[in-house]
Amino acid sequence: MSATTAIDIGSYSIKAITGKAGKNPFIDKVIEVKNPSGFGYPKDDAQAEKLLNFLADFFNDNKLPKNDVRLSLPEEAISTQVIELPPLSDAELASAIDWQAEQHIPIPLDQLSLEYQILYRPPKKVKDEPMRVLLVGAKKDLIERYTNVFLNLSIQPKIMETQMFSVIRALGFEEQDPTTLIAHIGHNSTQMSVVSKTEFKLVANHHTAGALLTKTLQQSIQNLNEDQANEYKHSYGLNTEQLQGKIAQTLLPAVEAFSNEIQKTIRYYNSKYPQDIVSRVVITGGTSQLPGLIEYLTQITNCEVLAASPFGAAKGNIPNQNQQAMIVCTGLLMRKN
Repeated sequence: MSATTAIDIGSYSIKAITGKAGKNPFIDKVIEVKNPSGFGYPKDDAQAEKLLNFLADFFNDNKLPKNDVRLSLPEEAISTQVIELPPLSDAELASAIDWQAEQHIPIPLDQLSLEYQILYRPPKKVKDEPMRVLLVGAKKDLIERYTNVFLNLSIQPKIMETQMFSVIRALGFEEQDPTTLIAHIGHNSTQMSVVSKTEFKLVANHHTAGALLTKTLQQSIQNLNEDQANEYKHSYGLNTEQLQGKIAQTLLPAVEAFSNEIQKTIRYYNSKYPQDIVSRVVITGGTSQLPGLIEYLTQITNCEVLAASPFGAAKGNIPNQNQQAMIVCTGLLMRKN
């Protein structure tokens, strides 16, 4: 079997894993480099050309396999909704889906690339219970431009999926797991979802993320550049015993804004499903490694808070550091086809 390349293009860094794909993947190589462009997906032809040139060097310099390339789609470029409908047959749903997309996806139908999936259909004997359907929409020109970048590199992507799908797969949920809120904390946004009994039941996207913490430090400490601010953030975080607690005190307002969004999402879900409340939070993404964050969120949410284990099912050349940043790639690698 040829090696697979899983790629996650973020606005701060570009990450890739090569290896043997499957539920228990074998890792050959893990790569992360800073993204010089500062954007996670091209919004116009000029950005597409810039990304194309960088990726050409990225593939060549790292000798990445091109036969089975899997890509993540940045959540901020995608509109994802879980909707509830009266029970419909497959044919009825297919007829109604465009109208539903108009109501829930903020993209005109003539510009929309839409996928949908039935998450739950109640048994026929159960009355007054809705079915749940996942809608994933993106602008057609965005998907076309993003795909063309790789086609121009003689790469035909085999899989393209949103980051949260990859994250959920990497976490390996089982039926007996408690209802869990996942917070995937990236550079420019935080994606949240709730999973109950392996079902994806809620998704939300917020703009409070790692970049805000970095900017907060830069604004508070004179002559601190971005790289230095990131180093301070990851070294000291919310640890009040380091540097007299000055870094923790500076970061706390931004962390509070982020934690407020988590609490709002939990409250919304608990009010919607009072018999199935969130009792666990799993954090992932590069910023989730902020020292002291787990302890802080445990106190604020009154939930069990855990760091994800992206390589828990993997073997091979597993990195010792910054594992959380690679979870999207591991999730892509774990997909069967």
